[in-house]
Amino acid sequence: MSKVTTMRDAIADLVRDGDCVAIEGFTHLICFAAGHEIIRQRKRGLTLCRLTPDLIYDQMIAAGCARKLVFSYLGNPGVGSLHAVRRAVEKGVPAPLELEEYSHFGMVGRLVAGAARLPFYPVRTFTGSDLPAVNRRIKQVEDPYGGEPVHVVPPLNPDLTVIHVQRADRDGNAQVWGLPGMQAEAAFAAARVIVVAEEIVDEGVIRADPNRTVIPGLIVDAVVPESYGAHPSYAQGYYDRDTEAYLAWDSISRDQAALGAWLDEWVYGLSGRAEYVEKMGPSVWQRLEPGEAWSGQVNYGLYR
Repeated sequence: MSKVTTMRDAIADLVRDGDCVAIEGFTHLICFAAGHEIIRQRKRGLTLCRLTPDLIYDQMIAAGCARKLVFSYLGNPGVGSLHAVRRAVEKGVPAPLELEEYSHFGMVGRLVAGAARLPFYPVRTFTGSDLPAVNRRIKQVEDPYGGEPVHVVPPLNPDLTVIHVQRADRDGNAQVWGLPGMQAEAAFAAARVIVVAEEIVDEGVIRADPNRTVIPGLIVDAVVPESYGAHPSYAQGYYDRDTEAYLAWDSISRDQAALGAWLDEWVYGLSGRAEYVEKMGPSVWQRLEPGEAWSGQVNYGLYR
């Protein structure tokens, strides 16, 4: 039975108020389309988890979706602060936001432990850091083999992980190329998984290139076809990063009223990503067309 559905139905069925949600992707394949649908459906009380929360979490926090942020690096990459996050933390606007901060590798360790169902993960890089003093979930344990004490972090098991990929089949077997980030670990750690794909392909396409399959369909609950679903981030080989959008967000997000007007126009005022793509206009997509750098075929061999 096909797992293909719409973004509206996937979010309605699989995101619940109060959930812990991870929208993963590292520089590319960040599913803005899913974040916008969560905003559109006015989900509330979410704990948002991500190694590098950037514009999409800034937008979700500005829309009042979140009560807590679990993260490492925080910012508008290459530009500056996330101003909606700052307002929530510093002024409680539109609602107070709790922070739980780790290093990059601390978050990596949490997802690896969550995916492997481990009780904790050792992280040596917290030695000399101030983070253990402000985050009580970072603890120190004795080395059972007689070495120095080591810091550990707890597993991270989101209620829902959203993964954006270049292509998937109708069963959710999903392929990624380019920076892999923590897509696979975040999916395996989660109770529920939505795969959002630039295109749905035949099972034979997936089987012909098995090493690109980072998410197996057996852990996927819903598959959503969504072209340009990662914009303004990028999908390697499909479209480039929209640097202009990241720069523009800095001025938009500095003012709560301007940000609210942006959400009204680009999220609440649209039925979904297809209208977003149409409203953005063909000149944007032409500007973001990637160059070509094809990866050749290999012979896996046939056992006789």
